[in-house]
Amino acid sequence: MKEGMTRIIRAARGQIQPELVIKNGRVVNVFSAEVYPADIAIWGERIVGIGEYSGKKEMDLGRAFVLPGLIDGHMHVESTMVKVQEFARSVVPRGTTSVVCDPHEIANVHGLEGIHYILNSSKYSPVNIFVMLSSCVPATKFETSGANLRGFDLYPLLREKWVLGLGEMMNYPGVLREDEGLLDKISMTEDKSKRIDGHAPGLTGKDLNAYVAAGVTSDHESTAIDEVIEKLRLGMYIMIREGSVTKNLLDLLPAVTCENLSRCFFVTDDRHPKDLLEKGHIDHMVKMAVKEGLDPVSAIRLATINTAQYFGLKDLGAIAPGYAADLVVVDSLKRFNVKMVLKSGKVVAENGEMVVPRPRMPEITLRSSINIKWLAPEDFDIPAKGKRVKVIDLVPDQIVTKASVAAPKVEDGRVVADTERDLLPLAVVERHLASENIGHGIVRGFGLKKGAIASSVAHDSHNIVVVGTSSEDMMAAVVEISKMRGGLAVVRDGKLIAGLPLPIAGLMSEGTLPEVVEGLDTVRKAARRLGSKLADPFMAMSFLALPVIPELKVTDKGLFDVNEFELTDLFV
Repeated sequence: MKEGMTRIIRAARGQIQPELVIKNGRVVNVFSAEVYPADIAIWGERIVGIGEYSGKKEMDLGRAFVLPGLIDGHMHVESTMVKVQEFARSVVPRGTTSVVCDPHEIANVHGLEGIHYILNSSKYSPVNIFVMLSSCVPATKFETSGANLRGFDLYPLLREKWVLGLGEMMNYPGVLREDEGLLDKISMTEDKSKRIDGHAPGLTGKDLNAYVAAGVTSDHESTAIDEVIEKLRLGMYIMIREGSVTKNLLDLLPAVTCENLSRCFFVTDDRHPKDLLEKGHIDHMVKMAVKEGLDPVSAIRLATINTAQYFGLKDLGAIAPGYAADLVVVDSLKRFNVKMVLKSGKVVAENGEMVVPRPRMPEITLRSSINIKWLAPEDFDIPAKGKRVKVIDLVPDQIVTKASVAAPKVEDGRVVADTERDLLPLAVVERHLASENIGHGIVRGFGLKKGAIASSVAHDSHNIVVVGTSSEDMMAAVVEISKMRGGLAVVRDGKLIAGLPLPIAGLMSEGTLPEVVEGLDTVRKAARRLGSKLADPFMAMSFLALPVIPELKVTDKGLFDVNEFELTDLFV
């Protein structure tokens, strides 16, 4: 240790040659908000000096711009539908060298085993993958998840180097009600210098005060400027999100000023495969912000040092002596085309491609997560118990739904699909414990004329959700999901016409990102052949079982009124 430090000091002073010197580049300094020509001297995995150096090896950048590696401050790897290593190799060429991951989705399926899977899969990755422990598993008591994580279960993981704190505290009503289990989780971080991320859409006034006073320090659910301002005034950090479904960057960027810039940073939350492949990652957010008129250096600060400082990552997010040599080379601060990426002082990507081989890793496996009861078509029947039903109305391009009431189509004492009015049966089948639980609802907005579609990706407990025009096809679609050990299925006349296997927790594929994108295109096209007009019916369906987003949803326990936060009868 001492000998290594001696060499670092001597290399920084120019007494010995650094191992690598990056020359003829324009350095983006996120501390002083400057851009200037300078050499970057590197010894091992660290930057040792900025100035004028000669090295054992030199790299000429031809006056390209050099900035710190980009950091995603809040994301779910599971939303990319690929394994950790595949995700990492997809974002590194885009300039991402660190992410803060909340394994909330896989934890709801596999519990601690799921969190350990993410941690173990992150080893030898070309990206630093930090973890925020999933704080709300299950998210509510009104659904069945694959695990129930208590503070007692999570506490030992706080000692892990790569664990930074508690992930999004989405059960803010529970915090306000002083739920003992949630308070246990919050209190266990007090002496650990760990962060507690928030999830508080629309929370305001004294309730927001209480949420912050409990120890929550950030939020990624703001959608309007007044929300941002109120939360900033109370000392919260604002995560500016641009995901695949929830896109807030353009709405929130006007709230960012020179005075509050340091309290904000970029996150993707849920970035789906096609967007990741075609648009990019945090680099896409930087481009968007610059296009909207934000100063490029400020945009880079939102993607680097601000995130690092919030999480206490003392050696990341900047180009300075002692910092990790995680560097991104771009041709222009406006176009922001990534030409080269260095991770820990080594070139790992050039011109959009990885240039290092995949690491050899021991195989990491998980048990099958699809455990369902023996099904029959009548399990998907809805006995007519009234003349009017509550209807879940999809809102285009939103995860919220609206609630309405309609007279259902009834045949032989059962509510059946009314394709003329687009009123379709919806079911959520419990898939963790093989219980008898199947929740039912009626949804409008899918437009199916025949067949059924099903998915094991159904936030947050990820039971199997299915929408269809007949009980027989709905059952067949769920059975196909079981055969694939999880995934997406499109069925017509009892037969599978398209499917995408997701055998890792029913959430992730064994394939590459391009293969997953191709598979998603296939099932979406098949759904459109059944009549759906939605751009992505599977994405819309995946949020229909999320009982913390208004207004009406369905869990395996039944129809759920989010506004009243209780289960409700389907019939009026």
